Amino acid sequence: MRSLVALLALVAAGCSAPLPPGPYPADFVPSASPSPSLDASLLSPDGFDAAQRMTVRVRNVGCETILIGTGFAVGEHTLVTAGHVVEGSRRLQVTTYDGQTFEATATGTTTVADLAIVHVEESLTALGVLAESDPTVSDAVTIVGYPGGGRLTTIRAVVITTDPEDIDPEVGPAFGATVSLEAGMSGAPVLNSDGEVVGVVYGASESLPQSFFIPVSTLRTLLDQPPTLVPESAVC
Repeated sequence: MRSLVALLALVAAGCSAPLPPGPYPADFVPSASPSPSLDASLLSPDGFDAAQRMTVRVRNVGCETILIGTGFAVGEHTLVTAGHVVEGSRRLQVTTYDGQTFEATATGTTTVADLAIVHVEESLTALGVLAESDPTVSDAVTIVGYPGGGRLTTIRAVVITTDPEDIDPEVGPAFGATVSLEAGMSGAPVLNSDGEVVGVVYGASESLPQSFFIPVSTLRTLLDQPPTLVPESAVC
């Protein structure tokens, strides 16, 4: 299984790696890709639906790398993303659908599942609604995120299976979906047909067109209890 963070820079001495893309543009404003079944009545005046407005790009500036993932708002000052998106951060930034960029703080991650809670000082107005139950096999889902750290994109998939390797026996399994997601999609919300969050993307298969997400039941459990691990900031 591979993680889905986009690596935007690598300057560690002695590493052999492809040349990274150029510096992350500070004035980049994301735009939405077409959504084939989008109901125009659900759009806000700016042309984005609720799922797109709640989804953010997470930029993790470390000592030697810049990682890009996805996250989504669950509270006025609270975001959820994948735990590995914020690992080793020296500075965290989140960018909203309309190009606003905020400084952020990783206030907690967990050793139980690959999830992290991120705090922003500015108020977030578009919040995700958590589903009451996990999806079932054959359910259609929509994943919203920033593949490659680029355009805000909506992707359709179907729930196909539970991952044989449980995240933790006390919490429950991960789920699989019929889509191979690009780097940058770690932390993306997985939505049911009502637009409710049923999971959080954390990885993808290296050999099959499948991606994996942590179910909403696990997310609810972790939001209801104190974080089991507070991440340390990188010291460069």
